[in-house]
Amino acid sequence: MARGGAVQSKVHFKGKSDDFLVFVDDVEAYKKWLSDKSVPLVEFVSTFSIYLTHNQGVTGTYDTASKSSLDNEFGTHVDTDVITKILEKGTLQESQFAERQGFRNDSNGPLIAN
Repeated sequence: MARGGAVQSKVHFKGKSDDFLVFVDDVEAYKKWLSDKSVPLVEFVSTFSIYLTHNQGVTGTYDTASKSSLDNEFGTHVDTDVITKILEKGTLQESQFAERQGFRNDSNGPLIAN
């Protein structure tokens, strides 16, 4: 049975002092929102959390951004305001996870009846 094969979408914003990320569930709704702001954020934003990667781009360790880092970069720490700025000025990054095959628990030993 194949597992994995999921797509992860995030918007990356390169700030003055750090890189910020917001995860997106529905890419089509996000693209529609870019031209039509009447689309609610809850339709495509995965979680209302902002992550930073300590200048490591989209591949670094994701830490939750502190209020002070948001204030320093965006002038506010209100989640919806910061997420809106990241979505407007950031770039969409999509990555495909490979499917994987195999047993779920190899410690079960051979699955052959005696």
